This record gives sequence, C-alpha cells and structure tokens, in this order.
Amino acid sequence: MPTSTITIPVPSADDEPGSPAIPSPSSGAADDVRSPTEPPSGARYRRPLTPWRAVRDVARSGELLRALTTREYRARYTQTVLGMTWAVITPVLLMVAFVVFVQRAITVDTQGQPYALFAYLGLLPWAFFSTSLSRGGTILVLESSLLNKVRCPREVFPLSTVAVAAIDFAVSCGVLALLFLGFRTLPSAQIVWVPVILLVQIAFTLGLVFVTAILVVYVRDVGQAIPLLLQFGLFATPVAYGIDAIPDGIRSLYAAINPLVGVISAYRSCLLFGEPPPWNVFGPSAASAVVWLVGGYVLFKRFEGGIADVA
Repeated sequence: MPTSTITIPVPSADDEPGSPAIPSPSSGAADDVRSPTEPPSGARYRRPLTPWRAVRDVARSGELLRALTTREYRARYTQTVLGMTWAVITPVLLMVAFVVFVQRAITVDTQGQPYALFAYLGLLPWAFFSTSLSRGGTILVLESSLLNKVRCPREVFPLSTVAVAAIDFAVSCGVLALLFLGFRTLPSAQIVWVPVILLVQIAFTLGLVFVTAILVVYVRDVGQAIPLLLQFGLFATPVAYGIDAIPDGIRSLYAAINPLVGVISAYRSCLLFGEPPPWNVFGPSAASAVVWLVGGYVLFKRFEGGIADVA
C-alpha cells in the first residue's frame, strides 16, 4: 500500500510582513531563556510608588484587614482558659518583678510617685511594640500560602498584627486605670498630649514592623534575631528606670535612635508628673518615628513584588 508524506510548512520572517523572526539555537537566545509572561530581571524591585494610591488600596482592603485581625486575635487565645486576660498578665508580672527586684537593686527617681505606676507606664508601650514586632516581623513567611491565594496589598498582613497589639494595649490600659485608683492618683490636665504620644508610638512601631517583615522574607536570619533584639531592647529602653539614667549630653541622640525613649518619657511626664512632654527627647523621637514609618513603607513597597516568589 503506497504511503504519502505530509509536509507542514514552517513560517519564516519573509512569509508575512511584520511577523517576528524565529531565533535559531545559534543566535544566542539560549543565553536568555525567559517565559513570555515573566518580567525582566529586577523589574519587580523597580515598582513605582504612589502614596495616595497605596493608601487607597489599603483602605479598599479594610474588610480583609478586619478579617485578618479577627482571625489573628482568635487564633492567639483559642482554647485558652484565661483568654484575653493574657494580654494583661505579661505587663503585670513584669511590673511585679520590677517592683520586687529592680527597685531594690537600683535607685529610681520617680519624683515621689509610686514605682509600680512608673514601671507600668513604661511597660505599656513596650508590650505594644514587642508584640507587634515579634509577630509582625515573621507574618509574611508564616502566611506565605495565603499570600499566593489572595490578591491584596501585602501591607495588610503586618498591619493586622499591629492592630492585634493595639487591642491588647487597650485592654492593658484598663489595668492602668485601676492602678491610678488604687494609689489614689489621678492624671493631670497634660493627658491631652496622650493622643500625640500614641501616634508617635504607632508610627515607629509600624515603620519597624514593615522593615523587619520584608527583611525576614529575604534574610531569614533576621527572624531568628528578633527575640534576642527584643530582650536587649527591654534593658536598653528606660522601662524599669527613668530618662535621668541616660547622660544628659546624649539623651536627644539616644531618643532619635530609639524613639521609645521619648514615648515612654512623655507618657510619664504627662500622666504621672503633670508636665508636658520633655521636648528635648520627645521631639527627636517623633522625628525619628516619621522617618521610620516613611522609610519602612517605601522599602516594603519596593520589594513587595518578590514576596510571593521568595516567601
């Protein structure tokens, strides 16, 4: 039986005007193998950042942010007997430890106010900061499976951890009110500065969480170093002691390096001493917090494109 051969013509660049040429194996195309849908190398790190568009995208993801915050908060206290009480136990136990041990070991100038109140006012912002950083720094790696399924601004994940820490902070403030009543002490009129101090506290925490979260994605050693850095920071920050323990000549610089110095000092001045914030330390802390927030967010958005590939 005779057989027939069917020849399939291969189109060339001369067959149709404007048709792309098919490179041959010897043309050097093998040196640059890339999927047609794959962006050029490095393009994911050169994304333009429009601030108002970024804020708008986060605002549109408000429902997702609330859902992530609710899930994170429930996961933390699920199947626990004490539940939300754990948000209070940590700062209260540290306050008791400071009263029993630190107060006897060193002399702390509290300007005649109870040391328990003095220490707790330092522990409140520190607990908010440490809770945000310990969870927010690794959130992108821990939620890598969800990141690849949901299309949303990636910053909502670190934001959800800070929101959970803010809830714990609000619960712990109830203990602060009880301490004021127990010691028969009332905050002065300088309490009006508290919202400003709180904004500085949140700005610095958010900025550092953005930086840490994106660094952990690309350098996993940063995640291992977070607990160690938090333990060091507890003693490097005037939580158990006052700002007067830091030499006067370097206080402003120290507050700029560690904005929590100015935040804690301002809380104590306004709520405990009846004085306005000490601007020689709170001013540098506020400026540094803004730099951390803006710089951290820009860094986060710049490397956001490679999160799904690396995490």
